[in-house]
Amino acid sequence: MRCWKRSLSAFVAAFCAWLLCFGVAQAADISLRNPQLELTDDGYALSADFNINFNTRLEEVISKGVVLYFVIDFELTRSRWYWFDEVVLRRNRTIQLSYHALTRQYRLSTGSLHQGYATLDEALRVMARVRYWPVIDKGEVRSDKAYQAAVRMRLDLSQMPKTFQVSALSSRDWSLNSDWVRWGFMPAELASLAGDAK
Repeated sequence: MRCWKRSLSAFVAAFCAWLLCFGVAQAADISLRNPQLELTDDGYALSADFNINFNTRLEEVISKGVVLYFVIDFELTRSRWYWFDEVVLRRNRTIQLSYHALTRQYRLSTGSLHQGYATLDEALRVMARVRYWPVIDKGEVRSDKAYQAAVRMRLDLSQMPKTFQVSALSSRDWSLNSDWVRWGFMPAELASLAGDAK
């Protein structure tokens, strides 16, 4: 009986150690903090800070030269008492993260802009900081109306090779999305605050 109990406690200890080494380390997630819209000459720009955690599977894939596509989605809605909320506008920005073995650099690409970084951590830190992204033109919102802004970041598997898409469907290692973060937006209040700051 004692031998059985000793074996069981050894198994439990080994299982807990395995969870600590693999279960926690394998977690991949994106979280978001401090999103805000700022008044510009042409409209409103978004700034936000993401916290991006890769798991070993994603680190391995990127080190082998596979390009990962991340999309930042922005949405502006307006409440309607008689129907579903009205979607005023949607914007998205795609960021490509890749590794180049010849230069030994991680590369971030957005449109025609490309930047190289010595480490994956450095590239992820830069990708996590969104600053002054123009998302709303002045003519798209009314100053006397209340809106709800929302933003998220996600790994876009649809832009990856088909073999990875099939693998991703059956594995949680590829699940890397933040929740939508929503907040109230009043153009008149922002204009008033900008006027007070001058």
